[in-house]
Amino acid sequence: MKWTVLVDNRTNDAAMETEHGLSILLETERHSILLDTGASDMLIRNAERLGKDLGRVDYVFISHGHSDHAGGLRHVMEINKKAKVIVSPDAVSGRFYSRRNALHSITPEWPEIPQERLLATDRSGSIGDDIYVIARIPRIHPMPEGKRHLFVQDKQGQYVQDDFRHELALYTGGLLFTGCAHSGLENILAACPLPVETVVGGFHLLDHHESEAQLSALAHRLADAYPRTQFYTSHCTGDAVFAILQGVMGERIHPFSSGTVSD
Repeated sequence: MKWTVLVDNRTNDAAMETEHGLSILLETERHSILLDTGASDMLIRNAERLGKDLGRVDYVFISHGHSDHAGGLRHVMEINKKAKVIVSPDAVSGRFYSRRNALHSITPEWPEIPQERLLATDRSGSIGDDIYVIARIPRIHPMPEGKRHLFVQDKQGQYVQDDFRHELALYTGGLLFTGCAHSGLENILAACPLPVETVVGGFHLLDHHESEAQLSALAHRLADAYPRTQFYTSHCTGDAVFAILQGVMGERIHPFSSGTVSD
């Protein structure tokens, strides 16, 4: 199994473009899976630089209905005529907004997805025999503080707090992809019924939201509960947050960026 970061907010490679978004190409022995699509067509350009043919992707997984994760889908579907799209129906039908700085839409422009290519799911379960999707994630542990900025527009046009029923996580071969982990990293891990060797994705832990004490406690809980798991994060995990987590977790947590290729 190999994963390659096509889009992230950061990069250590001057040849790679960056944007506020996330897209990772996961290649297993059986499938090529595109995990989110970033905000634009940037993933296609970065994939070309990395020698990756997105026309060969078998599945496109959309973790939730925000434009920084689903905005590139319409561009992918222009060059890929076969991939099945795994997405929550609540993501496709929702209207999403952020109140960080000023109220603005973060709803993507969804492409027309042929019915035979659409795998819309709001229930946890297997897709094929080697992909497991986690949906409607139970709230056992604390939610990230950054969720207070995020809203959906209801049928009456009112802005209500997003409950993230549209969020999915994906597991295959020991790897758990969290997307943004809006529902909380611990909650996603608790909802996964299979052994997790590697966690990859954003953790939605923004700088200046959780206190240092809260972050340190979280890191200790992760270290204690998942002693054999490696964590890789970027995108919506703040730099100061990462430093605090790494101070506790040491070599078990790692940063990634546009152009990162797993070992």
